[in-house]
Amino acid sequence: MGIILLLNGNAGAQEFFKPDPHYNPGRVNGIVFAEAALGTAVTIGLNYLWYKKFPRSPFHLFNDNNEWLNMDKMGHATTAYNIAAIQGDLLRWGGVKQGVASMAGTLTALGFMTMIEIMDGHSAKWGFSEGDMLANIAGCLLYEGQQLMWGQQRISLKYSYHHTLFAHYAPGELGSNLQERMLKDYNGQTYWLSVNIGSFLPAASSFPKWLNLSAGYGAEGMIGGVKNPTEINGQPIPEFKRYRQFYFGLDADLYRIDGLSPLSSTLLKVNRTIKFPAPVLEWNEVDGTKWYWIYF
Repeated sequence: MGIILLLNGNAGAQEFFKPDPHYNPGRVNGIVFAEAALGTAVTIGLNYLWYKKFPRSPFHLFNDNNEWLNMDKMGHATTAYNIAAIQGDLLRWGGVKQGVASMAGTLTALGFMTMIEIMDGHSAKWGFSEGDMLANIAGCLLYEGQQLMWGQQRISLKYSYHHTLFAHYAPGELGSNLQERMLKDYNGQTYWLSVNIGSFLPAASSFPKWLNLSAGYGAEGMIGGVKNPTEINGQPIPEFKRYRQFYFGLDADLYRIDGLSPLSSTLLKVNRTIKFPAPVLEWNEVDGTKWYWIYF
């Protein structure tokens, strides 16, 4: 709370982070140039630091709908949704009208995710995944649909991660350090559909505007995409049961707290992408029902 008060007191920062009520060409041009540079860097980085390691092939399709208990599809939808939301917010900050900003955010997300799929389509190890593309479209539609219906985001897709033991057995596949595992170890990832209750209530309601209900999906026991290997590089792998996990619990949109400054609200919007640690109920076919006072 002390940090938030400190941020609230910085008048210069407040003015900078406040969305412009009118079209601001300086801000919009800055966004376009910065994103063009970032997009170029990401494309070059992916091409030469990742795809270059694997053999190329003519463009082809690849059906991976039976891999990773569909955790990869949840990741695609969540990524597409959040790229659209962030882009929409940036353009609104630049004074772009809401309808135009949201549509541009949706098209930006869809374009970026499609570029990734096209690059996959030219890699012999993967291919253009129609399932991934449908997930990308679903994430974009969740964002754009809410903008058209309500002019705001009442339902968001969020991500959380916790450490698991599975990456130890397959660091090449699931990551050898924290940064890699947060991206590659589907066993430790959970994806959340987070519903802001207050945004569905009358404006005069005293219900906390930041409190959410959240439904999550996860999976565990996965060493490989479709099935687990019995050994890797001559090292035996224990037998793990692959199973899905379903969660229900509380969440928070901290940027909705009353009285926040533009700077505080902007910084706290990272919480729109990452779930807030909170009490959660889990059900899975192995352990049945489990309760966590704090789950992330």
